[in-house]
Amino acid sequence: MISVLKRMLPAIENWPAEDQEALAEAVREIEAARAGHYAMTPEEEAAVLEGLTEAERGDFAPVEEMAALWKKFMA
Repeated sequence: MISVLKRMLPAIENWPAEDQEALAEAVREIEAARAGHYAMTPEEEAAVLEGLTEAERGDFAPVEEMAALWKKFMA
């Protein structure tokens, strides 16, 4: 481990839980990229399952809404 990380560990222990979780998420993403796979959090898994359930019901975004998104983000 590089020295700057070793020096930061004691400070991180005193960070608010929200900041520690943000750091943990960044670490999970780096580890997933290095390992070639990503393990979803329970929240992400729930969101995916919700989306699949909506798709099975045929509950999709209206064409107009999708066109607006494409226009906004692809311009």
